Amino acid sequence: MKDLGQLTYFLGLEVHHRANGIFLNQHKYIQDLSTLAGLEDTSSVDTPIEVNVKYRKDEGNLLDDPTLYRRLVGSLIYLTTTRPDISYVVHQVSQFLSSPRHLHLAVVRRIIHYLRDSPTHELFFPTGSSLHLVAYSDADWAGCSDTRRSTTGWCMFLSNALISWRCKKQDCVSKSSTEAEYRAMSTACSEIVWLRGLLEELGFLHTTSTPLHADNTSVIQIATNLVFHERTKHIEVDCHSIRNTLESLVKSLPHISSDLQVADVFTIAMTLQRHQFLIGKLLLVNLPASI
Repeated sequence: MKDLGQLTYFLGLEVHHRANGIFLNQHKYIQDLSTLAGLEDTSSVDTPIEVNVKYRKDEGNLLDDPTLYRRLVGSLIYLTTTRPDISYVVHQVSQFLSSPRHLHLAVVRRIIHYLRDSPTHELFFPTGSSLHLVAYSDADWAGCSDTRRSTTGWCMFLSNALISWRCKKQDCVSKSSTEAEYRAMSTACSEIVWLRGLLEELGFLHTTSTPLHADNTSVIQIATNLVFHERTKHIEVDCHSIRNTLESLVKSLPHISSDLQVADVFTIAMTLQRHQFLIGKLLLVNLPASI
C-alpha cells in the first residue's frame, strides 16, 4: 500500500484542504455536464426550480430518444453528493426516467444552468467543530401531482457540518400534513440511530440526546403523548418507532420555527431569498478566492 498524501481529487470530487476546514466541490464535473447537455445560451437562473410549478409524468410530448435525459439525470444524482441544494428538484426529475417528456428535459437543463451559474458553491466542513449530532425533519403534503404522495426531507449535522440528508417520496398517501411529517420524523429517527451507532464505533460516545427539530406542534404532541388515539392508529408503527428512540434518550424533539426549518430545502421549491438563506445554513459556501 502506498501513501499518496492528502486526497485532492476522486471520481469527479474535488477536495480542498484549508486551515479553517475542508471544502468539497464537483466543479469540473459540472463543466463536463454542461457540455454534455449542449448548453450554449448565456441565460442565467438563480434557483434550481421554479416556485409553484408542478410537473406531471404525462404532461407534454414524449422525447424521441430518452437516452440523453437519463444520462443527465444520472449525472445530477451524483452531483447531489456535494450539492444538496439540488436534491429536491433532482428527486422530481428522477421520477420521469421511464417516459421523459420535453418539459422534463427543460427542467433538467434549468438545473444545469443553475449549477453552471453557481460553480463556486462548495460544501464546507469547518475544523474545530464539536461532534454533537443535530437533526431536522420535514415533509410537504400531497405534493406529487400524479400520486398525491408526500415528500420526506431530513438532514443531519455534526455541529454545523452537514453529513447526511435525504429527499424521498413517501411510500403511501398521507391524509394530513401532520401524518406526512410524522412519517418523515420516523425515517429521520432511523438515520439518527444509525449515525449514533457509527460514531460510537469510531470511538465518539454521545452522552446527550440528539435534537430532532420539527416545525409541526401536532407531530411533537403525538410523539410525546404515551396514549394512542383512534386518529393515530394507522401510523402506530411509526409512533412506536419514534417513542422507542425518545425513551432510550436517542433524541429530543425541540420545536423550531418554520422560517428556520432547514429541511424545507429538501421538500419544496422556494424563492431566491429563502433558497439562499437555507443553503447558507447547509454550509454550502462560495469558493474562497485563495483556492
